[in-house]
Amino acid sequence: MAAEQTEREDKYDVSLDFVVPALGDLVPDQGREDIDTIRLDSVYFDTADRDLLRHHLTLRRRSGDDDLGWQLKVPAGDARTEVRLPPTSDESVPDELANAVSGVALGKPLLRVASLSTVRRRHRVVDSDGNSLAELADDSVRATATAHNGGAIASQWREVEVEIGDHGQERLLRDIGGRLVRSGAHTSSYASKLARALALEPHRADDDSENPARRALTDYLGTQIDEIVAGDVWLRRGLDPIHATRVAIRRFRSTLRVFKDLVDPDARSRIEDELVWYAGLLGEVRDRQVQRHRLGELVAGLPAELVMGPVAARIEQDLLGEQQRCLTVVMSALDDARYRNLLVTLAQWRTAPPLTIERGAGPKVIAKAVKRAGRKARKRLTAAVADSDATELHRARKAAKRARYAAELATPLLGGKAEKKVSEFKHVQKVLGEHQDSVLAADNLRALGARAGVTEGENGFTFGLLYALELENARQARADAAHLMK
Repeated sequence: MAAEQTEREDKYDVSLDFVVPALGDLVPDQGREDIDTIRLDSVYFDTADRDLLRHHLTLRRRSGDDDLGWQLKVPAGDARTEVRLPPTSDESVPDELANAVSGVALGKPLLRVASLSTVRRRHRVVDSDGNSLAELADDSVRATATAHNGGAIASQWREVEVEIGDHGQERLLRDIGGRLVRSGAHTSSYASKLARALALEPHRADDDSENPARRALTDYLGTQIDEIVAGDVWLRRGLDPIHATRVAIRRFRSTLRVFKDLVDPDARSRIEDELVWYAGLLGEVRDRQVQRHRLGELVAGLPAELVMGPVAARIEQDLLGEQQRCLTVVMSALDDARYRNLLVTLAQWRTAPPLTIERGAGPKVIAKAVKRAGRKARKRLTAAVADSDATELHRARKAAKRARYAAELATPLLGGKAEKKVSEFKHVQKVLGEHQDSVLAADNLRALGARAGVTEGENGFTFGLLYALELENARQARADAAHLMK
């Protein structure tokens, strides 16, 4: 069984004669800086079309002095999760890892694409108890890779990686990074050693001072794509990324909606249709998960004398059965052509996002869209609290989510103003979410009670009681929503 660990590291390009700055003053009292040199040999695997690399996944078999075995690195936000398996006697990719990346690989075979030999001089900062706070890896790399035309590419370079230790903090990572930059290092232009070995064009984002609005959009959308792709890997490994994947899809779609004037309309329409389809499949699973937890807690909170019959068992049995059936549908969809085409489209949005934003567009174009989304959310909320239709509150909730996600995207550009909006609309979303959950719970309880009422050994009393409680919860949530307008 594979082991997993989360990595948070920054990568820097340096010259061959770069001098690593002293780190001694960053070592805590009674701590120390351990320095050693090791050799690492890595063989990388991907499809002939580099589908894993296109989605920022790396799969390798490592030998040498340390860090041995198979490693699959999966990005998620600012960090990466590394899936590890013990060394094997040959270069056949273990089934567990091959299955995990089969979606991203689009069903294509995995091939050896590069071999890297690295001499690493490690600087490890540890505390007084020997706990790792940070590690600086000064790497001298020699690589041989296979080009698309079948030829060989040989290269060598030097780079520095800084990684937070198990007991480290972001501040130390920033301090070391700042010191490296002042000594002549530059944030790496390559996403990985493999990308550099394959002589791919370095990722050179448009200068932020010239295209800050475009950068904000591409960064935010890229983060959501990372989450969606990671969700594919985790689903195939039997884990549960349903909620995180749905949120990423929701953020992606919200960005398309709020910033629609900055996106090609045909491309936006095509990908939104596919995201709606996939999110719908995941939503069927997630709804059952939420309701199982919610209704289970409701039953547990009742006095024992009011729980008549196997109420908790009925809720768990029925909803879990539905959840598993819905998950089966999701797993089947992961291997069909429609889903694979979605992954291909997401990869295209990474490398060439169909944005129509003009060169030189600054924060104002983002701020304008954020302001418009906020006005729409408040307008929807005002109309919803004056209406008795529950669907209007649900529409207001979705508008609040869009306003929140737009402000999230804008935070790097707008700072505190955007952060305040994130907080505001997150609160609105929470209040309206409670109303929606109560409405769904009431519907479920009515159906569960109807089945229990005609089943020997059960009755519908407790379900009716819970139904009434959820109606009251919905009424209170509506009242809370009205207070948001004051």
